[in-house]
Amino acid sequence: MEMKQSLYDKLQILEPEGVVLSDLDRLRAMERPLLSWYKENARVLPWREDPKPYRVWISEIMLQQTRVEAVKPYFARFMEALPDIQSLADVSEDELLKLWEGLGYYSRAKNLKKAAELLVAQYGGNLPASYEELKKLPGIGSYTAGAIASIAFGIPVPAVDGNVLRVISRVTGSKEDILKQSVKASVEEKLKAVMPQDSPSSYNQGLIEIGAVVCIPNGAPLCERCPLNSPCIARAKELTGVIPVKTPKKPRKLEDKTVMLLWQDGRVAIRKREDTGLLASLYEFPNAEGHLDETQLLLSLDIKEAKITSLPPSKHIFSHVEWYMIAYRIDLEEEPRGDYLWVTPEEIKKTYSLPGAFKAYTKLIR
Repeated sequence: MEMKQSLYDKLQILEPEGVVLSDLDRLRAMERPLLSWYKENARVLPWREDPKPYRVWISEIMLQQTRVEAVKPYFARFMEALPDIQSLADVSEDELLKLWEGLGYYSRAKNLKKAAELLVAQYGGNLPASYEELKKLPGIGSYTAGAIASIAFGIPVPAVDGNVLRVISRVTGSKEDILKQSVKASVEEKLKAVMPQDSPSSYNQGLIEIGAVVCIPNGAPLCERCPLNSPCIARAKELTGVIPVKTPKKPRKLEDKTVMLLWQDGRVAIRKREDTGLLASLYEFPNAEGHLDETQLLLSLDIKEAKITSLPPSKHIFSHVEWYMIAYRIDLEEEPRGDYLWVTPEEIKKTYSLPGAFKAYTKLIR
């Protein structure tokens, strides 16, 4: 501890005199304030209260691309329905996707089931206490493997996500593109070299927490609250508006859709999407490319007449595409063309998973 303290003091005292410290020295200097800050400021989260391997795994997968507050009720519901790996392996895909409904990125849920089936078959229904073995499981990359290994098993390996990349790039003043895999791998190697062997869980979670609530992803970082503001080059050189560097995203593709709520005898039509591609294997309301008028609707359904009512338009944004939807309620007097599943509103509520893209129209059904 004395060596760590002296290095931290050296950083504060000597840097103004022009001493250039290496990235590793700078990262070593942040250990003590990071752990101290996390001990005092860690948010109380359900998966932290009981960090068993299964709970850590499920929470980490849910938290990918999803806000913490949005995940909390899903996590509670998931744990109640599927409390262990065996139950996850045994659950039907429809039931699993219904539990996941609204979280988006449904491939995450499918990979959870695939991994659970492997764990039952090859690991006795348990997650392996090995970073390398964890990485072999479907849906688990270096970050998730590092999070499970460090938080659930106390293995000193880094867990580098977007939050950590932002914090480390600012602390070290790096202007390398954090979306490059080579940059992520470099940060992982540096953190592996400096992280404490006796507290990897708090170290990794502390870095993630700072990135989430202090060195925030959108807006100016709250440097005055940051325990790492002394070793941070971006703060000292007023580069927080420049760092981190990220390749600009390509513009999203814009698509027009016409959504059809087909009603017959108190039931509404849904259909299952293809097994691959966007929203694979999920149920949806019948829809067509482009914005169709009433005449085109009848032609697409191969019917002569129906009671057609316009519904409010809706928009949904995916990561790479935006849907601009118009919609109609169509009360049928004859069988339309197409292979549909006719279900009640109650069945949609309890059984069939419709993605958030159709949320505006699912609400109308319910």
